[in-house]
Amino acid sequence: MAIVKFTFENKNIAPKEVKATLGDNISELADDNEIHINHNCGRVCACSTCHVYLLSGEDQLQEISDREEDFIDRATNPRINSRLACQCVLTEDSIDLIIEVLVPDQSRIIGHEH
Repeated sequence: MAIVKFTFENKNIAPKEVKATLGDNISELADDNEIHINHNCGRVCACSTCHVYLLSGEDQLQEISDREEDFIDRATNPRINSRLACQCVLTEDSIDLIIEVLVPDQSRIIGHEH
């Protein structure tokens, strides 16, 4: 079982760690654990509202696709470690695996609340 550590640009939100297993999706893990990340397109890689920064563990996630890269280019403040949470699927499952995700300030994203 892996651990996903969520931290937030909005310092009013406390960091949170959740357990993850093979095939889990970062966006769905967030929802399942009451962590707010917008996902206006319904998690089908058709927008950039679930944009996050991967601080570690990228090698244990599904490889970034050309389509995902195109939508990341439309995100607010994209970086080299940007990903769409809906496309981050865990491809390895190890007890010592830690994935660190920084969630951008969601108040700057036009989207609906979940």
